[in-house]
This record gives sequence, C-alpha cells and structure tokens, in this order.
Amino acid sequence: MARKPSQRVVAVQLAVGVGDVAANLRHIRDVVGQAVREHAPHMVFLPESANHPNIHHPVMRQVTEPIDGPTLATLRALAAQHDCIVGGGYLAVRGAHARGTYAICEPDGAVSFHDKDQPSMWENTNYTAGQDMGVADTAAGPIGVANGFEWLRSRTAGRLRGRVRLVAGGMCFPSFPSWALTRPWFWDREHATMIELARETPGRMARVVGAPCAHPAHVGPVTMRTPFAPGVPWPTILIGETQICDAAGTTLSRLTSADGEGYVCADVAWEDAQPSNPVPPRFWMPTLPWTVHAVWYATNAAGRARYALDHRRRAMPWQHTAAAGADLPDRVPAGMLDIPADDVTRERPVPAARRSAPAAAEPLRSARTPS
Repeated sequence: MARKPSQRVVAVQLAVGVGDVAANLRHIRDVVGQAVREHAPHMVFLPESANHPNIHHPVMRQVTEPIDGPTLATLRALAAQHDCIVGGGYLAVRGAHARGTYAICEPDGAVSFHDKDQPSMWENTNYTAGQDMGVADTAAGPIGVANGFEWLRSRTAGRLRGRVRLVAGGMCFPSFPSWALTRPWFWDREHATMIELARETPGRMARVVGAPCAHPAHVGPVTMRTPFAPGVPWPTILIGETQICDAAGTTLSRLTSADGEGYVCADVAWEDAQPSNPVPPRFWMPTLPWTVHAVWYATNAAGRARYALDHRRRAMPWQHTAAAGADLPDRVPAGMLDIPADDVTRERPVPAARRSAPAAAEPLRSARTPS
C-alpha cells in the first residue's frame, strides 16, 4: 500500500524580548537554523508578531515597520537559505494603515500575506482590521493562516473550511495579571481557564476546517501596561501551547508553557481537507469566561477610538516615514522582489536530500532550544 504524501512541519515556541526588534530577529535566525538542522522540514512556522510580543505597551508604536522591512527580509532570507517555507508575523504598514500581518515565504522568493481580520483588545490601539481570505496559495498547496484570536472565531474556520491542506499562523496570548490582590480569582482560576483554552484551540480548528494545524506561540514572562491604568504594570506570562495536530485534532507534538522556548516537529498528511465537525453557529468557537468578554468589549472600543484619533492626527510614528502609503499585493510571485542580501544567506543551505520523509508519518520529538 502506497504511503500517503506528507509534509514535515516545524512550529516554534518563541521567547523574544520587549523593545529590541533587531535582537529578536537575530534570535529568530538562530532558532530557525537550529530547528532546520535538527529536523530538515519542508515548512517552519513562527508565531504572529514574531519579531516582538504583541502586548499592551507604548513600545508597540515603535515596532510597526514597512511591509517589506527587516522582518520580511529575515523571513525571506531564511526560506531561501534553508530551502523551505518560513512563516512569521509582524505589525506592518499596508498603504494608509497598519495591520497585523503574517507572511508565508517560499524558497523561490514568493510571498503570501494575511492581515488579521480583527485586532484583539488593546491591539486595536496600534493597527486595524484586514479583509483578505487568509489562504496562501503556495507552490506546495493552499495553506490557511490564522493570527491570534482568529484561531478562536467561527468565521475563521468558515472561510478556511475545505479550502486548505494546513492551518498555520500563530498566537501571542498574554494571560491575566498575577497581582497579589486578585490572585485567587484572576490567576488561580481564570489563568487556568486560559491555559485550557489554548491547549484545546488547535485541535478544535483542525476538526472544523478538516486539515492539520501548526500552532506556534509566544512563551515566557512579560510585563505590559494595564488598560485604562497606564501607570499600573500587568505582570503575566505568554502562555505558549505550541502544537502540531492532524486533521482529526489529535496532537502529534506539543510544548506547554512550562517547557519554555523550543520547537516541535511532525509529519502531517498532505491531502484535501476533510472536515469532521460543523462550524459553530456563533462568533466564538469555544465558550469564553465573562472576564474575557468584559476585557474584549471595553478594550476593543477604547483601542479603536484611540487608533482613529491618532491616525487622523498623524500621531503614528510610521506615518512620517517612507513606509506610509506603500504596500505589496497579498500574493507576491517569485521574481517580483529580490532575495534579501542578508548575512544568513551566506551560510551553506540544507541539502534537499536531507528532507526525505521516514517510512511512516510518525510524530517527531519535541526539542528545546538551549538557553
């Protein structure tokens, strides 16, 4: 009996710092390089906003960059160097507005972009909604992209259902604050709910879309600012739960928050989507606690108003750069952009012969990057 076609996929659980995009991009190069040397994958996926944690903090106004800026250059250079698809997210200027963009970069220089369909909570302060379908038509086949809370929304599953062979993208998911005064409620109770929610998300999406999922995520402690109380720190963690699962929602490889930074790899079946669950007839696929709903509505409204006001006043730093007004199409064919002249391209690429799949599509072991 012939073995079904498969693709070897890596999902990175990433720990990057606040305020230094250049250092974070150097770190991404190291992590991706190590993952490729160990697993020789066809595809490597980093989280949304891979170059900087997507948190409520004044520094976020400084990390928005041109669509063809240093983060895209890094991702494209890694794809060319390692002869595999490399995907990752960043806040990008697209025409007159900033978006939560995810780029899927192919070895031949082609790129597919997806803009998050709705910023989540405080993210509304820094960018606005996208309108594309979230399907990357790569040479390997169609890949669906979901950023952040798009993984939780029924409309995401509806637009990808039956159309893609894999769902990728990723998550930057801060938990509740660990303040001592509210710890019995926010941390001991609601935080545990957030961990459970993140753990169940990839499998839920896989069953509704009918395709395997690669769900990379940010991880580690972080302190952001408290909405409506900017002088109050919000100490918390980015909760991780990086996973690769098959189309039935079975976890093939996983890293928890306790595992810290690292990457997981698995061979996934590469075939037409076969959904097994219906699209839920509501906005959110899971049931969210009332505390999340309260923060969602309040910070969405405040963030949108702040973005609209600052955009109208030209108070966004990127509005005074050459990036303002510039954009690229959602699908950039090979040859439209030069391969970036980046230091990583000078390293010896991984030979394609290393990427032959094993006799059976078994999940590979998890691996942590060294500290």
